[in-house]
Formats: sequence, structure tokens, C-alpha cells
Amino acid sequence: MTTAEIGKPRRRKEDARLITGRTRWTDNIALPGLVHMAILRSPVAHARITSIDTEAAKARSGVLAVLTGADLAEEQGSLPCAWAITPDMKTPAHPSIAVDTVNYAGEAVAVVVARTAAEAHDALEAIDVDYDDLPVVLDMEAAIADGAPLVHDSLGTNKNALWVFDSAEAGTGGSVDEAIAAGEVVIERKYRQQRLIPAFMEPRSVVCDPTGEQLTLWSATQVPHILRLMLALTLGVPEHKIRVIAPDVGGGFGGKLQVTPEELLVFLAARRVGKPVKHTETRSESLATGHHGRDQIQRVTLSATRDGTITGLKVDLLADMGAYLSLVTPGIPILGAFMYNAIYKIPAYRFSCTNVFTNKVMTDAYRGAGRPEATFAIERLMDELAAELGMDPLAVREKNWIRHEEFPYTTVCGLTYDSGNYEAATDRAKQLFDYDGLRREQRERRERGDVVQLGIGISTFTEMCGLAPSRVLGSLSYGAGGWEHAAIRMLPSGKVEVVTGSSPHGQGHETAWSQIVADQLGVPFEDVEVLHGDTQSSHKGMDTYGSRSLTVGAIAVVKAADKVIAKARTIAAHMLECGEDDLDFTEGRFTVRGTDRGTGIGDVALAVFAAHDLPDGVEPSLDSEATFDPENFSFPHGTHLCAAEVDTETGRVAIRSYVCVDDVGTVVNPLIVEGQVHGGLAQGIAQALFEEAVHDENGTLTTGTFADYLLPSAADLPSFTTDRTETPSTTNPLGVKGVGEAGTIASTPAVVNAIVDAVRHLGVNDIEMPCTPFRVWSAIQ
Repeated sequence: MTTAEIGKPRRRKEDARLITGRTRWTDNIALPGLVHMAILRSPVAHARITSIDTEAAKARSGVLAVLTGADLAEEQGSLPCAWAITPDMKTPAHPSIAVDTVNYAGEAVAVVVARTAAEAHDALEAIDVDYDDLPVVLDMEAAIADGAPLVHDSLGTNKNALWVFDSAEAGTGGSVDEAIAAGEVVIERKYRQQRLIPAFMEPRSVVCDPTGEQLTLWSATQVPHILRLMLALTLGVPEHKIRVIAPDVGGGFGGKLQVTPEELLVFLAARRVGKPVKHTETRSESLATGHHGRDQIQRVTLSATRDGTITGLKVDLLADMGAYLSLVTPGIPILGAFMYNAIYKIPAYRFSCTNVFTNKVMTDAYRGAGRPEATFAIERLMDELAAELGMDPLAVREKNWIRHEEFPYTTVCGLTYDSGNYEAATDRAKQLFDYDGLRREQRERRERGDVVQLGIGISTFTEMCGLAPSRVLGSLSYGAGGWEHAAIRMLPSGKVEVVTGSSPHGQGHETAWSQIVADQLGVPFEDVEVLHGDTQSSHKGMDTYGSRSLTVGAIAVVKAADKVIAKARTIAAHMLECGEDDLDFTEGRFTVRGTDRGTGIGDVALAVFAAHDLPDGVEPSLDSEATFDPENFSFPHGTHLCAAEVDTETGRVAIRSYVCVDDVGTVVNPLIVEGQVHGGLAQGIAQALFEEAVHDENGTLTTGTFADYLLPSAADLPSFTTDRTETPSTTNPLGVKGVGEAGTIASTPAVVNAIVDAVRHLGVNDIEMPCTPFRVWSAIQ
């Protein structure tokens, strides 16, 4: 008798090969005749290339080819941007290798292909490039001022686009200007979202083999299906002649959701030399030239009545695109537009975003992608409102949040939140945190004038995830749909192969999908094999980002399983000589209702394989596929509470305790959920305290190593106390919601609110992230 798999804390099937060194990283791939590519990158952020001399490099030992932008200009095309957020959006050509102008430090200007990686890198030193420097544009506010130097002369402006949502114009709410004018309390703040680097564990690596009937590309990517299509469209190669494989991928966090210059360059170089070519970036290349995240200036205004009821919210955003537009660069701030209202009933709202070009590497999706920025702003504002009114910050939130009995609830942005219970999550978090006890301790420390003060930070959040509804994406001018595809193959032995279009990079698909299929089909967990990441075996998919794998990809698996059962029911009824309506299917077995006669789904699979006695007109196959396109996003939520101690003499911050209670709907595997929450918390706390990509006045990244770009280790983080409440989603049959980005979205404002709360009585109401000891100390002074 099988037992339910969903809800079991199964250890991941993937981990055995990961922890024993039997992984299939792209850099492990060795092919007959494999050669290596190295990239010469611009040391300057903005300049014209006046000459490139490659003759000495070509003469180096082992060198097969040296290619420049001029060599590849006719065939490289322009890297794709799939999201034209406005009809008049400015889109510069985005070459994979610069032809005449470089626009950020680290842009490719030449490549060397050689027998070994060492020979390729050595030959880079023999390439002589002359640059004619141009003005460097780095500051967003200066970039849009009259007379500012231009990143791209051909565009005539540094503004990429202006995107506006106004609830009064949309008919979803009132006039925000009227609300602010009538507000009894008006809070205005300016917040900076610093530039961050995804900093995944495995550097990006690409291998291309041009020698077969198809060009085969292995890449450490989150998006093999999208990459295949974009390679075909960009380079003019028929799509069916390209095979893309994402083997084991060591993390992504949005940083591998891309069609990269390196992927195109390896493809082009392999085609030129007629041999398999590999490129694996160094860590410094990864930090400097992989896309970055965040980098926004937020001007936010909140109006409210004296009793703490919010009446209006206005957001004016500047968002740094960097020098070019990558796959979804201009749309990332727009994802946040629908989340500034968060869990609150806000009657009037206006959001405007100006996207700006600068001479920095492009920005794009980074864990949370627009939603952490929005959550940070509104949760900081809620604390500011509470301070202005002398109210408890939790009481202000509770006064304004959507109550559990009000779901489904349509927000001021027009989104419909299907389910939630903010009260339950908050009550549980307060209990685990000892909220009232810590408030007492805080008062006592202030009364004593302690050097080390205690602050309590709150973040109550929701997010729109399961990035999917194709009609919604279409209404936002996104260049693709959001559906997901899956197939189930029933083998004659009763074993099961699941093919998923969702491509994992650490999420545990092989385990979670096995659990789901085991429950759906009533087969043992061990009898399910999950295949993914290869466009030849998994021919359709929209890949992995936006916390969509479970809420979209796994539902496609469920629907494919339903089709398998429907096909098997017809054949089982024939085998058992009864009507289909007379059969019950439970735990993998069809039983004639009211009798003990039955047959297992494995027996049906074997009968289908033999095909000796099938009903007339029934094909000998149980294999089924399904494509799922949800009608709505999913909306996980939670309450995060942080207690931070701040040394007022040194500015040092220590997180004393951190409690989060998340509601992610039905949980398939608690171990995987816990891992996702812990990882997300680490990244969100890192934004609050440690991480920042910094450029000097010349546009050179000065945080280009892990000695300078500070990632927290386990020793820098507290032990987390986590728990869950559960309100199942009503928009999918499993009741699941996303979890991959929740921790990152919620934790940053919780930590910053705690720090500011610790020193607010000293006159501090904001500290720019990351809240380093120097910045905290300076704010106190």
C-alpha cells in the first residue's frame, strides 16, 4: 500500500551525485578535438576603438583563431530583449562583441581560440587595442539631466522608457494626488536599492560542438528552451538545427536567465574553426560582466489619516539599465509596480518608472526581480508612518492589511489575490519571536542609555510569483507566454519517465516531481525518473525563473498524469470487462466498484506494450503530455521579524534573532522549502548588511573579487527560526504557491527596519544599504 508522498521531507535524489563529485557541470564536458576560447575585455567603460592589432596573438603557440568585432560584425546580430515595455522604448543594438565602441568596462573586444585554455589566455596579452576615451555616464540622476553626455549617441537620450500605472486612469482606484493633498499625514522618503551581483556558485560556462547534424550547445543556463529560440532568431540558424543542453547548473538566482554574449561568441567561434569550443569565465569575469540586479532610486510618498489608515501611495522610480538591454532588463522594475501596495488596502496609487542607460554592465533579473524593491519601500514606509503617529508598527500594518475573510481580494493594481491569512502568520511569528518581551527589553535599554541598543524589524509581505499567465504577460507587451509543458512516459515495466520543460538549477525538481507523480499515479517514488534541460528530450518549455517551477511546471505534470490515468481507465475497463464509470482509481490501482476485482496501472502499461487485446480504435500508448497556462499568479505571503543589536559607538550590527512564518500553500517537500527559505534569507540579509557592486569614477568595478564584494558566510548569519501557515492556492489543483524568492523579498526590509528602529530615538530615520558599521555610525553622528 502506497502512502502519500506530498508533504514528505524526502532527501533530494539529485544530492547523491552532487555531493560525491559526479556532477555534470558544463566545464566538466570534454569532447574529441575540444579547443578553448578566452575573451579580451575592455578596461574602460566608454570609448571608441580606434585600432586592434591581433597579428602577434595569431602567431602564439596553439592559437587557432583570433576574432574581433569587425570579423564578426556581419553575422553576430544583436542580443535579444524580449520585453518592450512601451511602444516608444529606446533599444540600442547589443553586439556580443564590440565593433567600434565599448559601453562598459568588461565588454568583449576580441576572442582567442587555442588548443588549451592557458594558451588562449596567454595570447590575449599579445592583442594591442587603442581606445579613444568618451565621457562616462554613471549617475542616473545626472544621466537624465539636460546636456548630459550620452551612452548611445544614436538614441539622442539616456532615457530608455517611461512606464506609468495610475489607479485613477486604470479604474482600479482613486486619484493619488487628491489623496496626498487631503492626507492628514504625508510621509515622503527617498530610498536607494544598491546594485547587486547574483554571485552564483558555478561560474558561467559554454561548450559548442558544430560537428554533428545539429549544432549542440551546453550552457550553465536557466533557460535552455529560450536560449535555443533566441540563438536561432539572432544568428539566423534554423531552430531545429540547434540543440541546447543545460546539464547540472550550480545556481542562478536570475543571473543565468539570459542569452549571453559568451554563448553567442562560443557558437560563432565553433562555427569558424569547425571544432568544439569551450569558454568558462573566471570569477572576476563573472562579477564584472554577468548581469547585475536592483540599482534603483525610489521616491515614495504615503498619505494616511491620523488613525493610521492609508489613503494613497505614490512611487517615482529611476532604474539603471546599464549600457544595454538584456532579455528582460526593462521589465524588471515593472514587475515590482504591482507589489508596492503589498498586503494593504490602498485606495489610490500611482507608479511611474524612468529607465536610464549608464556605462555599466546591464541589469536584469536577480532573485525576486522587482518584488524585493517594492516590498522594501512599502515596509520601510509602514515603519515611518508608525513612528510619525506614535503607533506600534505591527498595529499600523494590521489596521491596513487585507483580512482573511476578504479573500479573494482585488487590489488597487487590479490583481486578484486568491487566498491568504496574514493574521495567522503574524500571530505565529509574534509567538515564536517573543515580540512583547523584546519590546520591553528595548524600552529598558533606552531608559538605561545602553551603548548597544535593540531594534525590532518587521516585514509583512506578499509577492506575485509563478510568472505565467500568458494573457497578462501579453497585456504588458512581454515577448513570450508563461505556460509550461510536461510529458509522462509509462514504460512497459510500470516505471515512469517524466519530461519537464522547467529546467532546474538547484530547486530539487527531480525529487519534488517524483513525489507528485508517485501520488498521482500510485507508483513508488523510486520508480519515477525526471528528465529535463535538454531541448532534444524536453522539446517544449519556458524554463525556470519567477518562482514558477512548482506553480506552473508541476501543474503541467499533474495534468499529464491525469491524461495517463484517463487513457489507462479505458484499457483497464476493457481488461476487467466493465464500464469506465464503474472503475475507481486509488493508489495506483483500478478497482471495479463494489468488488475486489482490479488491476494495477503497471499491469495496464504492460498490456499496452503487448497490444494483444486493446479496445478497438485505442492506440497502444499511455504516454501523455500537457501544457498548463494558469489564469492567475500565485501569492505566497509571510511575516518576518528581526531583532538586531546596534553598537552606537562603532555602528556594528548583530542580528540577535530572526523569525519568519511563511505561507506557501501546500508544501510538497518540507526539506526543499526550508532550504529555499534559508537561502533566500541569506541573500536578502546580504543586501541589507553586506553586498554592493561599486564602480569608481571611470566606471571600473572596484568590487570585482570576493575579497571586495562581500558575501556572508554561515558565521555572519544567525540561526533562523522558521515556521509555516497554510492557505492553499485556489488557482491550481495542488494548492501550491511559490517559495524560491520569498525569503529574499521579505528579509531585507526586516533587517533595515530593525537597525533604524534601534537608533530612531537618536534622530535616525534611514540608513543607506548596505548598512555597514561606518554608515550606521555616520547616521548616528
